[in-house]
Amino acid sequence: MCRQLAYVGPEVPFGQVLVAPPHGLYRQSWAPRRQRHGTVNADGFGVGWYAPGDPVPARYRRSGPVWGDAAFADLGRVVRTGALLAAVRDATESGSDGEAAAAPYTEGPWLFGHNGAVSGWPGSLARPAARLPAGDLLTLEARCDAAFLWALVRERLRTGDMMGAARPEDAGNALASVVAEVAGAAPGSRLNLLLTDGRAVMATAWGDTLWYLTGPGARVVVASEPYDDDPRWREVPDRTLLVARPAPDGTEPVSLTPLKESP
Repeated sequence: MCRQLAYVGPEVPFGQVLVAPPHGLYRQSWAPRRQRHGTVNADGFGVGWYAPGDPVPARYRRSGPVWGDAAFADLGRVVRTGALLAAVRDATESGSDGEAAAAPYTEGPWLFGHNGAVSGWPGSLARPAARLPAGDLLTLEARCDAAFLWALVRERLRTGDMMGAARPEDAGNALASVVAEVAGAAPGSRLNLLLTDGRAVMATAWGDTLWYLTGPGARVVVASEPYDDDPRWREVPDRTLLVARPAPDGTEPVSLTPLKESP
């Protein structure tokens, strides 16, 4: 499947979050510790990040393994950001989409990733597909389940007027509604979705591992698995929606809400 991570906090070189930790996302591309499906994430990678004062993220993706890309380490050393979403990919099915199938997907202020697989793809999603505008289906960025899930999430963000500033709870509800609909149409799917607008992180745990870490300096990390052995990492229960945002005032930065399938 995939490993993915989102970070919101003090501005740092993104390599400090993705490469430097002893079990960071970079290392998880060949040696994940808690991956339940697949063993090597070498079918593409991507990172999206936000520059100060710019709500629209930049993005760097490639179709091969992250360890084979010399530019990634250089970028990680010099590009500073206060928020990012990154992923390394183990493709469910081989295809010709190349880097277009690698997360993060993006529009407006949003970055999105998916860890898992849709059972019976693509036939199982005929009913959810019928809800989408024809233009969205014709312009899918890649012919994979993750790109289709992003189209479903994006449609809810658009109809909820969330392509600008949005309440994290509303964006979290958009994720939750997509998971409920897809799980109802395709039972047995693994639907760990990850979303950020650079201010907060929304995620679902549905069929695979999800962890979060909060710490000094109003820092929040949400990831498929811990990148080190810090005892402050907490695992998210399966079938749970997570909404997290930095909390400089000392309030609880993470809320967890149980998820249910649509009837």
